[in-house]
Amino acid sequence: MKRGPQRIVCLTEEPTETLYALGEQDRIVGISGFTVRPSIARKEKPKVSAFTSAKIGEILKLRPDFVVGFSDIQAEIAGELIRHGVEVWISNHRSVDGILDYIRRLGALVGAGARADAYADQLQRGLDDIAREAAALSRRPKVYFEEWDEPLISGIQWVAELVRIAGGDDVFPERAAESLAKQRILEDPDEVVRRAPDIILGSWCGKKFRPEKVAARPGWGVIPAVRDGELHEIKSPIILQPGPAALSDGVREMAKVIRAWAARVDR
Repeated sequence: MKRGPQRIVCLTEEPTETLYALGEQDRIVGISGFTVRPSIARKEKPKVSAFTSAKIGEILKLRPDFVVGFSDIQAEIAGELIRHGVEVWISNHRSVDGILDYIRRLGALVGAGARADAYADQLQRGLDDIAREAAALSRRPKVYFEEWDEPLISGIQWVAELVRIAGGDDVFPERAAESLAKQRILEDPDEVVRRAPDIILGSWCGKKFRPEKVAARPGWGVIPAVRDGELHEIKSPIILQPGPAALSDGVREMAKVIRAWAARVDR
């Protein structure tokens, strides 16, 4: 007999991706409309939430015995469900270690602790491999990661940590430590100019990154990344969700960009 919750609603993508990876997808009865990984989830599971809103009535119709969400931003959704007697877990992790621990805890909650530990260990080994390759680079680029363009928002903690693992150094480490997006707003765009990143990585949540728009910003032409054409998109589904995607495809994409930069400057 299966232990743990049997009817789970996932309000964000990372629990869905994790449960599928653990072979526990049959427990999922509803997902976020923003879910893209794994793609089959969109075909198999009803979409009952966005990020800051949810169809409470539709969720209740699914008779969930457990709802999983992420961050204080979903506090109101969680509160409403709790008032209807639903058990809710809102994780609030923001670091690479936090993501790995999240995978282990979610697995334990559904009775798949051993598989979750093995999966987290596999992801950690992948990160270690990327870090070893990065250690062989002759130079480390300065990297500006842009999460949003209007206003400018720099990258969150797990992103900055993955940049470092991939071989670069985030130019706004003090901002990355801030959990809320409003605390990472760059009031002065010239601060990016002054920090002179060698690479600009863009991941505008929900819309396509436009390198030409970034390059056209007043005064940004002197930035090494703009001057050398080192403006690259990292698709938001593989980096802006604090789940397995960021620790696999996301960091690998960043490492590929950084290795190409290093090969060019070494010539």
